Amino acid sequence: MSSGYILGISRGHNAGVCLLKDGEIVFAIEEERLSRKKYDGGPFASMVKVLEYTDKLDYIFVSHTQSLEHTAGKVDYTGEDVYTGLARKLGLIDQTTSNYYNHPQVIDLSAEHHKIHSACAFYRSGFDDAVAVIVDGAGSSSHVMKHENEVVTTWEVESIIDCAYPSEFKTLYKHSGTRTPMPTQIVEEFPGELYGEEGNKFFHIISNNAGIVKAYEAVTEFCGFSGIEAGKTMGLFPYGFPHSYIPTLFNREYNHGLADRNMFVPMYPSGAIVNSQMVEALDEKPEEGQDLTELKSRRCLAYSIQIQSQEKVLEHILAAVNFSGKKKVVLSGGYGLNCVANYYYLDVLNKEGIELYVEPISNDGGTAIGVAMWGYYKMFNDSTVRHKRDIYLGPKYNYSSDEIERVVAQYGGVIQDSTDSAVVELMTNKNIVACFQGRSENGPRALGNRSLLFDPRFEDGKDFVNEIKRREYFRPFAGSILHEDVHDWFDLRGMDESPHMMYAVHCKEGVAEKIPSIIHVDGSCRIQTVKEEDNPLYHRLITEFKKQTGTPIVFNTSFNLGGEPLVETLDDAVRTLKESQIEYLYLPEYGKLITVNNWKEV
Repeated sequence: MSSGYILGISRGHNAGVCLLKDGEIVFAIEEERLSRKKYDGGPFASMVKVLEYTDKLDYIFVSHTQSLEHTAGKVDYTGEDVYTGLARKLGLIDQTTSNYYNHPQVIDLSAEHHKIHSACAFYRSGFDDAVAVIVDGAGSSSHVMKHENEVVTTWEVESIIDCAYPSEFKTLYKHSGTRTPMPTQIVEEFPGELYGEEGNKFFHIISNNAGIVKAYEAVTEFCGFSGIEAGKTMGLFPYGFPHSYIPTLFNREYNHGLADRNMFVPMYPSGAIVNSQMVEALDEKPEEGQDLTELKSRRCLAYSIQIQSQEKVLEHILAAVNFSGKKKVVLSGGYGLNCVANYYYLDVLNKEGIELYVEPISNDGGTAIGVAMWGYYKMFNDSTVRHKRDIYLGPKYNYSSDEIERVVAQYGGVIQDSTDSAVVELMTNKNIVACFQGRSENGPRALGNRSLLFDPRFEDGKDFVNEIKRREYFRPFAGSILHEDVHDWFDLRGMDESPHMMYAVHCKEGVAEKIPSIIHVDGSCRIQTVKEEDNPLYHRLITEFKKQTGTPIVFNTSFNLGGEPLVETLDDAVRTLKESQIEYLYLPEYGKLITVNNWKEV
């Protein structure tokens, strides 16, 4: 079956594109990797990148939370939305002269945000049949409800969606949030026609309560971060502990455990606010020079939101099994990146015989993949189950020797021949070595192609690398371990592998003392298991590290500095060395080591 080229576009804060050829991913990338601006919207540079692979597209499918018609900018004079306009100007779609609106090759699916998250997870899971749990900040807002003769805008918060090939996504449960004060409404047989599901009825909660993610975002902002930086709260939580002054954050109204409206004031579609006046102890103020994260109130609230929110998501997973009768579950939406919670679910799910797939690109960056794949399966009625869960989806780079020399010379670096053995020796002498190879990882995790590597055996390694990366003191680091050795070091709770770094797993007895710089204060480590067939050069390097040290695991963190996107190109990589205290860059494909050690002059 030939379908030509299909492009998926994600428009939001994780803007990006995914290009398919005959249903297979050609490449996928977030805009920030090319523009170098964190959370950049409008994936225009990414769309231009498509020209390196094809000059014609069959279809473009667009994902966001609001429609192109109402929220995208317009091209002067023609009046078409900017994405259709750019695609037309690049020659990727047909030129239209009679009607610039509703281009037949551009299909806007922005009203289906949670289904698009489901599509990304379902089609990449390898399951032939599953139910999706979506736990998100604010999904599509294309639907309104009447409340006391007032039009109320609602936003998807949590959804349970039955998934089946080729393109059937049927809502079973939905919680929609609104910022308009109103009583909670529960409709056990909500008419699916209002969500484009003719003849379907599902369980629907409409409330003025913060969703699970919004409550987590509120605590994140209360700890001094941007709401979108929830991973920092996840890192902070084990510094806290249960405390009597922290109330139950999710009440039992109607036995559906919504976030307490007295504690969290939702500001849909933006974040939410912690109402600190509800709890006197939360009004704690830092002393001069003290960081907010050092306050007991922040640490204990971070602990509480992690523990209580992951319990709520587990309830959703079990409800999904109950609603659908299926024991294969896919999890996506922003909360899917919570690797502490993902590990927590496993004990219960294993006992219940429930198989879980957590989509590694659970954030909105994954909706470019989801919308492209759902569009493909809808348009071509294909029922092929694709079992490959690849994450090395970035564009291909084939640098010549001249290109490498030119880039390195631009930043005053030096190139020399090198080997895995020499690189490991650098690491064991307390040097950070950046690794740049192959296609970049899609999503937020660095998995050996755009990574900073270090020896995990140093007692002060976490503080050392956090300082150089310009990150907060409490943030933990990950490890990449040879697949064949993982069960000697970590408890995977029944899993065979963790290739995408989606679980913060507990280390076994005696392990923390061996690799202290990557074991968090709660005895966990976010790990990546590495198979030779998945990443042969990275596997070879870790094998050499094991040969020299007896330790089959390396300290792995993303190749970027605090507040910056992961590096994408060789130029990004060498420039990052120039602007930091990182001196070494290894190119294993070329057997080259680049040194830039004049950072003190910057």
